[in-house]
Amino acid sequence: MRIWHLLALITALLAGPAVAQSLESALSPGPVIEGHVKVEAQCEKCHVRFDRAGQDGLCMDCHKEVGQDVRQHTGVHGRMKPQPCRTCHTEHKGREMRIAEFDRKAFDHGQTNFALRGGHARVECSKCHESGKKFRVAPQECVACHRKDDKHKGSLGPKCVECHTEVNWKQTRFDHSKTRFALTGKHIDSKCESCHKSENFRNTPMTCVACHRKDDKHKAHFGEKCETCHDTQNWKQSSFNHDTGTKYPLLGRHHAARCESCHTGMLYQDHLSSACSDCHKKDDKHKGSLGSECGACHNERGWKEKGRFDHSKTKFPLLGKHLDADCKSCHLSAMFKETPSTCVGCHRKDDKHERTLGEACGDCHTERDWKATRFDHARTKFALRGAHGAATVKCTACHRDSRSFRNTPSDCFSCHRKDDKHEGQQGRDCGQCHVDTGWKSVSSFDHGLTRFPLLGKHAPLACAKCHVSARFKDAQRPCSACHIKDDPHKKTLGTACEQCHNARSWKAWAFDHDRRTQFVLDGKHKDAACSACHTRPAEGRVTAPSACYACHAKDDVHEARFGRQCEQCHVTTSFQKIRSRIGRPVSDADLHWPILPAPSRAGPGSVPVSAAFLHPAPGALQ
Repeated sequence: MRIWHLLALITALLAGPAVAQSLESALSPGPVIEGHVKVEAQCEKCHVRFDRAGQDGLCMDCHKEVGQDVRQHTGVHGRMKPQPCRTCHTEHKGREMRIAEFDRKAFDHGQTNFALRGGHARVECSKCHESGKKFRVAPQECVACHRKDDKHKGSLGPKCVECHTEVNWKQTRFDHSKTRFALTGKHIDSKCESCHKSENFRNTPMTCVACHRKDDKHKAHFGEKCETCHDTQNWKQSSFNHDTGTKYPLLGRHHAARCESCHTGMLYQDHLSSACSDCHKKDDKHKGSLGSECGACHNERGWKEKGRFDHSKTKFPLLGKHLDADCKSCHLSAMFKETPSTCVGCHRKDDKHERTLGEACGDCHTERDWKATRFDHARTKFALRGAHGAATVKCTACHRDSRSFRNTPSDCFSCHRKDDKHEGQQGRDCGQCHVDTGWKSVSSFDHGLTRFPLLGKHAPLACAKCHVSARFKDAQRPCSACHIKDDPHKKTLGTACEQCHNARSWKAWAFDHDRRTQFVLDGKHKDAACSACHTRPAEGRVTAPSACYACHAKDDVHEARFGRQCEQCHVTTSFQKIRSRIGRPVSDADLHWPILPAPSRAGPGSVPVSAAFLHPAPGALQ
């Protein structure tokens, strides 16, 4: 019989797909279940030719949810030991065959995504799995089965497991510390209903007065922040520490005072001042003249008990004989601030200067003895130093009027007019040169601050070399005033010697004729001596003709027939050489040029030296 089947199969394969499909249907071992009827004639939907293992892949192609569980290792099929689908689900057993049937009593629900624990383990399957529906579609949320048991009417959301357990629905487990109101002290033993009046636990007030308003003996006078003073351990006992909790520690009799004696207004609304005068205004005999710092004299042990007053913290510290003086000798009434703090307030009769020196008696007199004096002249505009010291010069030497020391002149000239050998030419600021150790002693004068700074060899020279008399401003500034005898040029290059020479050495000189004049020296002009062109003495501007003809008239073989602009043909390297103007050697015809007029004396024939030659910039001699 098997041989015939094999021959029939080979014949079907050779005959074509249609014949093979018909033959496979004829060879079917039996009808499939009702759910597979629509693919019963399509064997390739469940079978792979010559590959029995490929059948599982086809099963999961249709049963996608099972395939997903297997791939993700979830659910019953994903957690069970791998085995072919046909091991549990056998087909071709008839239309009524239940190929997904299993032993419900022996089934391990822990292999699913919803393990049965507590009270769930005793519940029948039909309580959660509805008939006619797949087991996997059973809901897993608590509210799906316990919606009728939710007394909160959904106000706390669907996460029932945050409070309820699987052992018993009525048994709760809630961690109140994870809320904004952790239970401490006696709140731990309180019943939920004492605060949560309804099954809707949300929006329950968290303020103390919400539950303890009847216990508030202050009648809301101290506000609603009960936790500031009370705690959850004991409502009647106050735990508020006024010393650390406020900026006003309670000392002395303040510690025993009742809160209401100071806090008369609404706490947290009415600002309570910490000034003593707010409570002790009736006790203030000074009538507010000393301010609100009563603690400067009084203390908390008793208002009438005087504290030790530190007079050094006032504007008038007690020194010398003032320490032994009685308070009433200065403070004639309880209005202490009305007491004068000036010396003349008490010592006017002792002022021998008749108020000409003002009222600052302390500048000279001391608290130890009125007759003793201590005057620091350094605090005035004229400090006494050197020969001006008190050990050398008496006060009367400058202060002619012993009764009034003011308006005494402080300039040197007022006392040393007879000693001024400069006859007033240097002004009255004698301190620029002289020092107070002795009139004849002269300080180091900074000549750099004058219009003639001393540079080079000028620095070590004695003053008398230039200043021939005490009238120092009469000294001449030009170089020629002192060095006219050293001028080998006989003034042909002017008197502004600093244009070429410097203060380091008279023989050393440097002058850039190309950059500082309008006549560039090139060719043989470079080696020419200055006196070859500069022949006439000059007192001010140094001038010299710049036309060729001025120096080379004797060299003009043309006798001025070609004009006086020699540079049109001749060059500075040699007067006998001429330059080519037409790009070829010069012929006799090229020399028949028109005769040009001689240059004017006011034109380019003379070039003035730059004004910088006569007025050098500062530091030009360095």
